[in-house]
Amino acid sequence: MKIKLLAIGKTDDKNLSKLIDVYQNRLKHYVKFEIEVIPDIKNAKNLSEDQQKEKEGELILNKLQPTDQLVLLDDKGKQFTSMEFSKYLQKKMNAGLKQLVLVIGGPYGFSEAVYNKAQGKISLSKMTFSHQMIRLFVVEQIYRGFTILRNEPYHHE
Repeated sequence: MKIKLLAIGKTDDKNLSKLIDVYQNRLKHYVKFEIEVIPDIKNAKNLSEDQQKEKEGELILNKLQPTDQLVLLDDKGKQFTSMEFSKYLQKKMNAGLKQLVLVIGGPYGFSEAVYNKAQGKISLSKMTFSHQMIRLFVVEQIYRGFTILRNEPYHHE
C-alpha cells in the first residue's frame, strides 16, 4: 500500500517543514509515502468561499486514480486514538488497497464533489489547527501507527 497526503497550499514555516521531513524520512522504513502540495488558488480573494472550494475540489479530484481510496481530514470526521488509527492502517493494508489518499483541504473545507467522492473522514481533534500544523500531526500519526503495528518502542500506553 502507498499513502499519499494531498494538501492545499505550501508550508511557509521552515521549522514545520523540517519536522515534517523528519517523520516523512522515518516512514520510508514502513510504507511508500508522499506528500503532494496543490498550489493555492490564484486570485482567491476575488472568489466566494463556495467558488474557492469548487476550484480546490477540481484540483483534488484531478489528482486521484480510479483505484485510490479518498479519506478527508475533516473536523466532522471520525476520531481515533493512536492505537485505533494503527488498526485502521492495518485494515487498509489487509484489504489490499493500492493507495490511500488523505487530503487536507483549503481554509473553507471541501466542495460537495469531494465529499461525495470520499470514502471516509478523519478528525484529528475537536480543536482547530492551522493547515500547516495538520500536515505535521498527520505524518507523525502515520509514523506512530506503523511503530505500534511493529511493536516498536515509540508509542507508550
